[in-house]
Amino acid sequence: MTGHEKEHDGVVKYVRDATRAPGEEPGVQDAHARTRERVARSILENGPSTAAALGERLGLTPAAVRRHLDTLLGDGVIESREERVYGHRGRGRPAKVFVLTNAGRDAFEQAYDDLAVGALRFLAETGGEHLVAEFARRRIADLEERYRPIIEAVPPEQRAAALADALSADGYAASAQASPVTGEQLCQHHCPVAHVAEQFPQLCEAETEAFARLLDTHVQRIATIAHGEGVCTTHIPRGGNATESSATESTGKTERISQI
Repeated sequence: MTGHEKEHDGVVKYVRDATRAPGEEPGVQDAHARTRERVARSILENGPSTAAALGERLGLTPAAVRRHLDTLLGDGVIESREERVYGHRGRGRPAKVFVLTNAGRDAFEQAYDDLAVGALRFLAETGGEHLVAEFARRRIADLEERYRPIIEAVPPEQRAAALADALSADGYAASAQASPVTGEQLCQHHCPVAHVAEQFPQLCEAETEAFARLLDTHVQRIATIAHGEGVCTTHIPRGGNATESSATESTGKTERISQI
């Protein structure tokens, strides 16, 4: 069995155990569990999603999508929130989108290492915060070294997409897309150290700095999973200059892109 198959079976088992409905035949339970796993995985890989988008993506009827979303909501696998709009907001109420909770992310083998948290806390208390930052930079150095030949092999306009592909190969479920304002957005729908980064944002800061060096341009992290957002989002402006300011890490939750 491949690693992906093991992960798939583990997620299905989690969702099946969490959402087992009384009175259903085992075969029906398994079929529904696998559909719910597809819904949850689609949210993981595509970020905050509306019910309509999920139905279209997975070929499910509106009624079927709502039924599975209600079950996942009830079991704490996902949560709903208003869609975040960058820039000008049109008339009408914002659409409702669904995002994975921490428990939902854990179902996809989210790495949460109590030992790592304890070690970093000890490092900060005994040596100072600067040692945590140095550890974060050394941790990301391997990724940067592996990605650099991939990024430098393509034209500048394709580098964000190449970085997204490299991140996806490492399990970050990343994508690059045009920004609503100008430039591009690099989106990471999965973060293997999100729980640790909740307490040690230096991990996010080091990653952002590495992205700036790899892309040779100023970048700004405008959202992180560690801060409670559904996706880690990095804004890559057109015509940026890495020598001016390599990276900016937003503090707290998402800053609107119009403020950049």
